Amino acid sequence: QVQLVESGGGSVQAGGSLRLSCVASGITFSRDRMAWYRQAPGKERELVASISADSTIDYTNSVKGRFTISRDNAKNTVSLQMNSLKPEDTAVYYCNARRRLGAVWYADWGQGTQVTVSS
Repeated sequence: QVQLVESGGGSVQAGGSLRLSCVASGITFSRDRMAWYRQAPGKERELVASISADSTIDYTNSVKGRFTISRDNAKNTVSLQMNSLKPEDTAVYYCNARRRLGAVWYADWGQGTQVTVSS
């Protein structure tokens, strides 16, 4: 059974920092692309950052230079260090694991962790 368990959310003031972590089980972690998505109230879920199996990293423009994604394959963990947080970063953040098996893509999601940034 696949489990993605996020932690590290909370409430901070603008300019502060938070570190999110996601521990995965039930997957071949080192082979999966791992990512963080977020969803703000009334908005669609958006990709924040991703890190592939070969550690290729990508960020959405709004977080470049402020957020850092990393993975530890030995601990089946993906992290998101968030610095210089802004009120517009307020959202529920979700961990995502994705893999391709033949012609089919599979994805798994965590339960989400709330990040609230006050001005």
